[in-house]
Amino acid sequence: MIGHLDAITLAELMATAELQTRVDRKYVLPLTALDGLITRLDPRSRVLEIDGRRTFRYRSVYFDTADLISFRQTVHRRRRRFKVRTRTYVDSALCWLEVKTEGQRGGTVKDRLPYAESDHRTVEPGRPFLDNVLGDRSAPDLAPTLVTSYRRTTVHQPAGNSRVTIDIDLSWTDAEGRTLHLPHLAVVETKTSAAASPADRLLWAGGYRPTALSKYATGLAALRPDLPSAPWRRTLRRHFTV
Repeated sequence: MIGHLDAITLAELMATAELQTRVDRKYVLPLTALDGLITRLDPRSRVLEIDGRRTFRYRSVYFDTADLISFRQTVHRRRRRFKVRTRTYVDSALCWLEVKTEGQRGGTVKDRLPYAESDHRTVEPGRPFLDNVLGDRSAPDLAPTLVTSYRRTTVHQPAGNSRVTIDIDLSWTDAEGRTLHLPHLAVVETKTSAAASPADRLLWAGGYRPTALSKYATGLAALRPDLPSAPWRRTLRRHFTV
């Protein structure tokens, strides 16, 4: 699928397009549409390669309060909303504790802390970091609420120094053990400083538009129909079924 593109190392990618403050646009595509998109990318694009691999397994554990404050703030689009997760790069066993918040101009800001993989289901070793990032929003009773897993390919685009991530083999499991697996879909995400990237324009030309999607909140709403889901109702109806 991506064999025709040259490789970029992780160090090069982080140096040129770390984009910790960014604008994300997400698209949901049938898996069968990926080849058509990738073959039309700028041939100067480069794909992340580590130890000969170009596709990597990810596992994220999302944390929330008993009353799901993070989820509910996302539903209601609160300006001070946040998400807390551990992200494990399964193939290398590297792990980070991450906090995502809203930037002043609507972009996403991600702060992260290197983390022990053995602690991926608790935030307690990273509590000082969380309290520092979240300030008065910090919650003392964060517990594992949802686990997501998928395989990701990352492409660096020279125009606009932007990135495209392609996630497949997506699955979600909530705290009660309910599971959703969507092997027929791909989530394509463009990550830019602001302006649309060449990949965005290719997707638009193919009839795809940015989709309201949060891996945490949309996945939890799909598994728990009792929860509010207005921002993702169309996405849930078209793409997510238990």
